Amino acid sequence: MRTRRREPDVPAPDSPWSEISPGLWMGGHEYRRRGGQLERAVVRDEFDLVQTLLRLPGHGPASGVEHHVWPIPDGPLDATQLAGVIRLAQAVGEALDGGRRVLVRCYHGYNRSGLVVAHALVRRGYPPEAAIRLIRSRRSPWALHNELFVAYLRAGLPTARLLEELAE
Repeated sequence: MRTRRREPDVPAPDSPWSEISPGLWMGGHEYRRRGGQLERAVVRDEFDLVQTLLRLPGHGPASGVEHHVWPIPDGPLDATQLAGVIRLAQAVGEALDGGRRVLVRCYHGYNRSGLVVAHALVRRGYPPEAAIRLIRSRRSPWALHNELFVAYLRAGLPTARLLEELAE
């Protein structure tokens, strides 16, 4: 399964991860340092829960850190993949309610992680458009540039999942 599209025009973020709301961070596996050099984003024990949507070896987290891995493509998702995103967002909310620090990450920390983080925010009462705006303002204007993911959020992930199940 291919989980990352080639997007040469999409710039790497300026930081490995960004705090979207208190305790909720969104990030990736690579970022651009001040001098323009690409750097690997390696998670150690900065977070209590790490959710990984694209797993690359050597990027952590440290032993003992709770780690959920759910590889999904940066493209159309089937009903099972959408169900996994919904479960990850629920786990984010539960961790935040418990006062834990959460990182959701994908390659750059734009689309896949944005989908999970936005749905977690929607579950916490944010309207989808407000969640999208918050993510773009805190992470990058490139966050959630995948219009299909934005459409999923606008429709509601449970609705998108149901529609995918009916199409199968």
